[in-house]
Amino acid sequence: MSKQPALRLYDTARGEIVPFEPGPLVTLYSCGITPYDSAHLGHAQVYLTFDILQRRLRDLGHETRCVRNVTDVDDDILRKARELGVHYLDLAAEEISRFDADMSALGLIPAWSEPRATSAIPEILTLIGSVLESGVAYRSGGAVYFDVTAFPRFGEVSHLDRPRMLELAAEHGGNPDDPNKRHPLDFVLWQPSLPDEPSWESRWGPGRPGWHIECSALALRELGETVDVHGGGRDLIFPHHECETAQSESVTGTTFVRHWLHVGLVGLDGTKMSKSLGNLVFVGDLLKEWEPAAVRLALLGHQYRPDWEWTDEDMPRAARRIDRWRSAAARSGSAAIEPDHEEEGLVLVRSFLDDDLDTPGALRALDAEAAAGRSVVDGAALLGITL
Repeated sequence: MSKQPALRLYDTARGEIVPFEPGPLVTLYSCGITPYDSAHLGHAQVYLTFDILQRRLRDLGHETRCVRNVTDVDDDILRKARELGVHYLDLAAEEISRFDADMSALGLIPAWSEPRATSAIPEILTLIGSVLESGVAYRSGGAVYFDVTAFPRFGEVSHLDRPRMLELAAEHGGNPDDPNKRHPLDFVLWQPSLPDEPSWESRWGPGRPGWHIECSALALRELGETVDVHGGGRDLIFPHHECETAQSESVTGTTFVRHWLHVGLVGLDGTKMSKSLGNLVFVGDLLKEWEPAAVRLALLGHQYRPDWEWTDEDMPRAARRIDRWRSAAARSGSAAIEPDHEEEGLVLVRSFLDDDLDTPGALRALDAEAAAGRSVVDGAALLGITL
């Protein structure tokens, strides 16, 4: 049997496309939702990227285990619950249900595990204790902070300079001006809760975890000390994934992530989609007007890594494309198909996916096959689309 061609993926930390050659079992961790609003296209693009990667890995004979966490306690969800006058876990339950329905409709492979941050408080407390014992954290003002100067490799995931790190830390609630910090880039592991916030007992006083420590605890609990693929949206590279790496490796002493995979941001009207700005296109709204396969195909029309802009033409274009494929499948199904051509669409899709998950190239290849009157059923199936 000839050896399968190497799958090549862009690795954020190395800054280049590199061969991805894991073992028989591939572990993946995709940073999941903070369930205080509906899933928009930026979320869907991230989870669809991990879905396509898993489909190709399984096609190559690997077993995949993908963990997608739920951040059900952090500043954003607590703020939204406060505004709505509801319990934060009730808000989380409602949005998780809506999210799961949207992702199922899009045909995503179910997550191997979908743990909630609140399920890991014991592991979080243990991990914070280990970070403190490693000498890279300190207590101050009732909180516990990670000391970034004690971790020499801080910055090797994002490769950003200090001014840009400070800017992004401020944007993501890192509060560089916190007077309890030794250094502006230090980040919270444990913090006192406000009177109306959830609180857990700890050796450092009652409080709640910081954002970054939640994902480290969940990844270590669910997948072990080293994860084959970890990622999410590009906006998580710093501070979230940089901080995850620092605190995890400080305790384990080994590589936290073998390959960092980050997905570009989806924009609308010249600005990235975000809940804070309200310029969102929700998956659920699209599913009310279009079939799920067309929504999935519209997203696959954009390569995962660059930022891109959603337009009103994305959905009609995807609907026309799937109609052409179905027409070709119907025609080829009633005619004699040459054996050499029967699987050509599948071969082409594989080759494009192996080139840094080039889904637009795969779609164009299937377009050409359909135009030539050949079946694209198998190639479409590898992309998660049933014709």
